Amino acid sequence: MPKESSYDIIVIGAGHAGCEAALASARMGRSTCLFTMNLDTIAQMSCNPAIGGLAKGHLVREIDALGGEMARNTDRAGIQFRMLNCSKGPAVWSLRTQTDRVLYRLEMRKVLEAQQNLAIKQATVDKVIVEDRKVKGVLTSLGIFYGASAVIVTTGTFLKGLMHIGFESFEAGRAGEFPSISLSDSLKSLGLKLGRLKTGTPPRIDSRSIDFSKTEPQFGDDPPLPFSYSTESITNPQLPCYITYTNSKTHKIILDNLDRSPLYSGRIKGIGPRYCPSIEDKVVRFSERERHQIFLEPEGLDTKEYYANGISTSLPFDLQERLVRTIPGLEKAEIMRPAYAIEYDFVYPTQIRHSLETKAVDGLFLAGQINGTSGYEEAAAQGLMAGINAVHKTEGREPLVLGRHEAYIGVLIDDLVTKGTNEPYRMFTSRAEYRLLLRHDNADSRLMETGRNIGLLGKTAYEVFCKKKASIEKEIERIKITRVKPHAVNDNLTALGTSLITEDASLVQLLKRPEVTYDFINKTAPSPNRISAEVCREIEINVKYEGYIKRQIEMAEKIKRAEERKIPEDICYSSINGLSNEIVSKLEEIRPVSIGQAGRIPGVTPAAISLILVTIEKNRGRA
Repeated sequence: MPKESSYDIIVIGAGHAGCEAALASARMGRSTCLFTMNLDTIAQMSCNPAIGGLAKGHLVREIDALGGEMARNTDRAGIQFRMLNCSKGPAVWSLRTQTDRVLYRLEMRKVLEAQQNLAIKQATVDKVIVEDRKVKGVLTSLGIFYGASAVIVTTGTFLKGLMHIGFESFEAGRAGEFPSISLSDSLKSLGLKLGRLKTGTPPRIDSRSIDFSKTEPQFGDDPPLPFSYSTESITNPQLPCYITYTNSKTHKIILDNLDRSPLYSGRIKGIGPRYCPSIEDKVVRFSERERHQIFLEPEGLDTKEYYANGISTSLPFDLQERLVRTIPGLEKAEIMRPAYAIEYDFVYPTQIRHSLETKAVDGLFLAGQINGTSGYEEAAAQGLMAGINAVHKTEGREPLVLGRHEAYIGVLIDDLVTKGTNEPYRMFTSRAEYRLLLRHDNADSRLMETGRNIGLLGKTAYEVFCKKKASIEKEIERIKITRVKPHAVNDNLTALGTSLITEDASLVQLLKRPEVTYDFINKTAPSPNRISAEVCREIEINVKYEGYIKRQIEMAEKIKRAEERKIPEDICYSSINGLSNEIVSKLEEIRPVSIGQAGRIPGVTPAAISLILVTIEKNRGRA
């Protein structure tokens, strides 16, 4: 076979996972090649034009803290920024951004093309070449071999992608693009077990046909809070979204035509996302609901296209038009792009390690929807970690594995590797045991040190973080030692509706009260230093939730100790007396690396963990 050239690392696919993987690898000094089937769709936002949201926003902040690109690119392309869940505790605050779809893609391509050590090629990769269970490179559809020490597969929905609009089906990776057929067979031939998943999108509407007077506008925050710690301000014009609802007429059209739905007629075999169902699923499963919310989201600053978030469907085009036109504001709607569903192959993620390297093939890494996840943010997080760990692999270094107490990225990967999934996995704050430790505001204090140590986070960003950290520590110390007299604050405390003080009190004591904000504290006894709004928020959170935070840190330390109890790689579970066949089967499939991971495998009981610990101690004694 003709050989073009060799690289340290090859990345297959230039979606959100592939972009992060390629940038991480190149920035860490490895020669890298990014393969895409179409240079014009690098970083394409194939679903909704938005980044972040509940728990997903945490992932984006963590990517930024480690030195990834998604947050910075979002700030460059963002056209609406909103902090969600502000009425609840800070552990679940999450930033969400509407983005200009075209601008996001173009800006990311600029970054990739400017990156040293990174080559970008338009080609279809048909096969991963392996010898003695070790990656050697890839083979393209033109029969050209490219060598590599590590290969990262980030193919999104392209593996044997099959698109459905009614009973019309097309082979496609997404609308208008060819699927990847041979690569799926190649992965299967390497011993990986593949399954089938499904996702979909709603119709896109021409805004000139929308009556916005019948909808409710939803504006972003003013001023907008950037995603990236390095972004000083948002410069793009900001646009509103609009809210409307389905109704009984909409639901009747759907229910009367379920026989024309590929989802309900059995044509679609793949399992869809439970937490982002199609409108058919919503109407059938939640029949008691009189209406379902729809967000009309602008696709960009220079387009009339709007994304109808909430009515994802695979119904035929004529039914899509009918149901859309029953919705207030959309009575005369013109569909610019029809909705569709897409099925695709994925790899069951219990076949990968926490480093995202496959167990079957040395040097082969998987990231993104190929691992069973949904969402740009989950994909980008995996891509970043796969890029980092592919570099570590080629350099003979230990993989970077983030714990569940350190990052949502750690929760995401551990869930996939330990529990697996047979439906598109989506991140939620409820999946994290230590939500108060893994807040949106403190991703820098959790992860920037790591980003700097692995060589991804730049010097300037790290220095800014160090100054911020010092500022927080200094100000907390100041309000601990600064005391105020009753006559100086009681009138203001009365105005806040909180109890008066009868003796001198520290500013920290006052700030612990639910009614008292840092702004109140700073007005009572101003800081001699200028403090940013972000630092003020973090100080307030650290003080108010100090007791809860300490408790979660103590719990996390227990988990950490369990993670440090390693399980020998050669342990034979079937020889351990007392373990059921079912538990042995699960342990053999996942091959947990620690007692902590073993305890998180569904169905593995505390009694089984005790038997494993006894066996480890016995074997250690014999050794």
